[in-house]
Amino acid sequence: MLHPSDETEFDHAVIMVRDRLDALAPHFEGQGFLLSETSVHNLGSCNRLIPLDGTYMELLGWPPGAPPARKEIADSPFGLEALVFRTYDADATYARLREEGFEVNPVQLLSRPVQIDGHEKQASFQTVRFAEQPIAGIRMYFCQHLTPECVWRPSLMAHPNGVLRIHQIEILTTDVQQVAWRLGVVADARVEESASGWDVVLGNLRLHVVHDDTALVPRLGRLAIEYKDGIRELDVGV
Repeated sequence: MLHPSDETEFDHAVIMVRDRLDALAPHFEGQGFLLSETSVHNLGSCNRLIPLDGTYMELLGWPPGAPPARKEIADSPFGLEALVFRTYDADATYARLREEGFEVNPVQLLSRPVQIDGHEKQASFQTVRFAEQPIAGIRMYFCQHLTPECVWRPSLMAHPNGVLRIHQIEILTTDVQQVAWRLGVVADARVEESASGWDVVLGNLRLHVVHDDTALVPRLGRLAIEYKDGIRELDVGV
């Protein structure tokens, strides 16, 4: 279960599958991940989750043959697509981001049905989303879990591949220090220089910002996952 921390925590990584959720889910199951059942949000998008220790990965898309249900994901590319930070008080996070000068939408309620032990429950969240992303090229937002027991279900966390948690997420840019510091302000997190770039230090992982001459617009790079036998890059299969 979730416990408030003095440091901002990472909540989940969004893996965009667009209208191919059913087609791509077996790719992740074949790697030894357990996936939640397909669920449809009140906003029209659909997902399947891979719950981990304190974080999770979300396979996000929309029903095949239908237009994208949400404007903010309509043009999203396949693969690692968004960073989601955790908040325990969506209203306070909204106020902080406004004070920092970011363009933030009002707190939004997000929900979806989930089957637990044969009973339907509503997984509910409050999200803080940006009207304009703080860093062009990288979608990010904040999520407060109102029903964390609907996400971190023990039956879905005993993955056959021995996965434990997200270890690190890479961000590629031509302006490493500026992007790192901007991320630090958004997340209200420490920023440290490292041997190969700059790190945004969250309570449960690091965002590693590195130089890439081709990333004139910043973009997400590798997602490294910790398994019982070591750390490996996630194969998103798209």
